[in-house]
Amino acid sequence: MKLQLREMIMIGIFAALMVVGAKLSIPTPFGVPLTFQLFFSIYAGLLLGAKAGFLSQLIYILLGLVGLPVFTMGGGIAYIFNPTFGYIIGFAVAPLIVGALLNNKKNINFIKVLGISIVGFAAIYIIGNVYLYFIKDLYLNKPASLVGIFKSMIPFMVKDFILVIIAAYSSTIIIPILRKSGVMNGVCKNNI
Repeated sequence: MKLQLREMIMIGIFAALMVVGAKLSIPTPFGVPLTFQLFFSIYAGLLLGAKAGFLSQLIYILLGLVGLPVFTMGGGIAYIFNPTFGYIIGFAVAPLIVGALLNNKKNINFIKVLGISIVGFAAIYIIGNVYLYFIKDLYLNKPASLVGIFKSMIPFMVKDFILVIIAAYSSTIIIPILRKSGVMNGVCKNNI
């Protein structure tokens, strides 16, 4: 797998953005803090494509697993037993899906990009919620129901869905600008 310098730089930038997204938490009047990990994960797929988007998230995960405190609540290999680690796995899967679905699409518009982004959003929440269920129910021995977990995540899903809309809309504006300036040549293979 040969990477161009631009790809390596963008991968590094998106890995760093994930760290910022994990640490930046804005309180809201609804009791659900505004965080940006899911936003940057989807954005990585939209702007970098499947391969580079996935690599940016993989680097973020590996940094956390080796002990750097890049996750919301720290880091280290034991983080895999954190009930929310499934969402982190989802952050790596989403750009693969989003980038692959968007790759080589012609006549892309906001609705198509939003639909593709929603698939990535769903992947993150399905993986995260199922992982949360198994960690709580099997590892922590705290009986839980999968339906109950999905219901408890609705406020977070609503907040993240709004961020997905913003990511989809802004990417339909940003990608042509970056391509025209030459910044995205060789990074994003998506045709928007």
